[in-house]
Amino acid sequence: MTNKILALVEKPSLKTENVPSFAVGDTVDVATRIVEGDKERIQIFAGTVIMKKGSGINETFTVRRIVNNEGVERIFPLHSPLISKVTVKRSGENRRAKLFYLRDRVGKAVRLVEKRKTGKETAGQTEAEGGKVLQSATPELAGAAN
Repeated sequence: MTNKILALVEKPSLKTENVPSFAVGDTVDVATRIVEGDKERIQIFAGTVIMKKGSGINETFTVRRIVNNEGVERIFPLHSPLISKVTVKRSGENRRAKLFYLRDRVGKAVRLVEKRKTGKETAGQTEAEGGKVLQSATPELAGAAN
């Protein structure tokens, strides 16, 4: 519940396009713009989102990855102009809002189970293909029986 005046002041600073939709547990690539002197480059930080918090201009997310057997976490402001894009590589299944228990895990235990894609389209296609196979096989069987 924020103040309406604050919301009006923050509104121009919020990103409207290219706001990624990702959840806690997703493996993401965060492309950040790094300015070194007069040169600018993009660096990618890949890892698992372990936390999202805040709202409005204060919304942040934390990404964790393992580098040289050492856990590295980085907190990114979602609406920062230095973040060029966030791409979701895979979605992980979880039942919690914060995945701090991943800090204690090492190796393959860090991996989360990938979310299953639930789509009636894929189920409908397999049924339709199965139906076609049965229909084409039925006349052959009927001809063989005669």
